[in-house]
Amino acid sequence: MLKTLGYGAAIIAVLVVGVLIYAASKPDSFRVQRSASIKAPPDKIFALINDLRAWNAWSPYEKKDPAMKRTFSGASSGKGAIYEWDGNNQVGKGRMEITETTPPGKILIKLDFIKPFEGHNTAEFTMEPKGDDTVVTWAMYGPAAFMTKLIGIFMNMDAMIGNDFAAGLANLKVVAEKK
Repeated sequence: MLKTLGYGAAIIAVLVVGVLIYAASKPDSFRVQRSASIKAPPDKIFALINDLRAWNAWSPYEKKDPAMKRTFSGASSGKGAIYEWDGNNQVGKGRMEITETTPPGKILIKLDFIKPFEGHNTAEFTMEPKGDDTVVTWAMYGPAAFMTKLIGIFMNMDAMIGNDFAAGLANLKVVAEKK
């Protein structure tokens, strides 16, 4: 019986080590992005993203915790605008700061997650005119810490984050296309 338990423990140890080695072999960075075509001019869409207070109307994360604590500081919009949040387990705690704006085509945001996991990433929005529409791309990229790699083995991070981005872009489309 002890021999059987010993084999079982050895098999479990080998599996755990294998998962850890596999996680370590994953890429050291990640990128998730989604795009949507919106029937509105780039400057109108740009204004809805460049003003962090306007995110309440379209961000999917705002709906995940309506009781979330929000703090705005810095510039009222554009470079230097800061938004901090502290919410439930679906939104966690973090801070974002607009670090670059190139009207009406690009916005870069420094994104710092504190809870449930620490992470430091960049969010990027680009707006590209295509006839009467604007193609808006929402991307997030950054380093993949070991914990991110490990979680990625068991959960499809691209699908999870990407689904949120797709929902946010769909909400942004509704808001931006209002006359």
